[in-house]
Amino acid sequence: MLYWLTEFTPELPLFNVFRYITFRTGGALITAVLFVFLFGPKVIRSLRIRQGKGQPIRKDGPERHLLQKQGTPTMGGLMILSGVTVAVLLWGNLQNTFVWVVLLLTLVYGAVGLYDDYLKVTRQSAEGFRGRIKIVIEAVAALVATAVIVHASQGPLATSLTIPFFKDTLINLGWLFIPFGAFIIVGAGNAVNLTDGLDGLAIVPVMIAAATFGFISYLVGNALFADYLQIHFVQGTGELAVICGALVGAGLGFLWFNAPPALIFMGDTGSLALGGALGTIAVATKHELVLAIVGGLFVLEAASVIVQVTSFRLFGKRVFRMAPLHHHFEQKGWPESTVVIRFWIIAVVLALAGLATLKLR
Repeated sequence: MLYWLTEFTPELPLFNVFRYITFRTGGALITAVLFVFLFGPKVIRSLRIRQGKGQPIRKDGPERHLLQKQGTPTMGGLMILSGVTVAVLLWGNLQNTFVWVVLLLTLVYGAVGLYDDYLKVTRQSAEGFRGRIKIVIEAVAALVATAVIVHASQGPLATSLTIPFFKDTLINLGWLFIPFGAFIIVGAGNAVNLTDGLDGLAIVPVMIAAATFGFISYLVGNALFADYLQIHFVQGTGELAVICGALVGAGLGFLWFNAPPALIFMGDTGSLALGGALGTIAVATKHELVLAIVGGLFVLEAASVIVQVTSFRLFGKRVFRMAPLHHHFEQKGWPESTVVIRFWIIAVVLALAGLATLKLR
């Protein structure tokens, strides 16, 4: 919204500052932080009253969770999504197609997660939305988002897959790029969802990934920097840095209340939406494979569940003491804080490795 003030630059040169993506990214970050700080306590009180017993705790999970986390309200993702939406609408260029695609996909995934959380709370059961229906809705939204991204992009790059470390390598998938992009978005959403199991575990890696992709978006959307780094230029994607700034800011505000012991859980409302946002940004910036590096922690968590389920169904044996992976280390005796902080460290290292792909080509 504030971007429109640039139209008055000839009369008021000061408004020219709103042309700079870096300035508006910082503004979005600060706005999102303040919004969550200011309204977070009211949201938590309201959810605690409305939910009563709070989020149901899995009976097949670690026993400690049944004692220490019972009664904690969920749907904290509403705080994050509200902060992100306000910040993006205020600081983003609303004429940019990529901004609307990412924002709307994020809100759709947030709505799916909200309904899932609602069913869990009202039924007081860890089982929420039927899995198949949930995946179908996510897939349809992701297919539409990818199709719009392809339409908004230019030339053969629109349907091509770029390969990290190789500056000239493009694999043109044609129309198959749309289901491929949808797979990335759906996978990212559910991978973050699986990671959200301990206080502060998911939100910090999400912020790290968002900050990383904010930097990538800015470079990919700038012709000069893209040419210097020999990465593929995608016009208009620089504006996604504003969304990434809002994600980081809202995440910081939420972490204040989600730090151990958590006053609120983000629930599927937040985890699905945040993962979907990261996946959509990766597809738009043509860095889908880099997301697998930067978000490697989410990939490991999702892979641990797949391996565990597959091994048990085929051989009747479990590879891990408990899945997802963070519960495995809890069962080995690691304190929750140890698991969380060590996973944060892994997320930082993987983000640095992802950034290294920008130069090593």
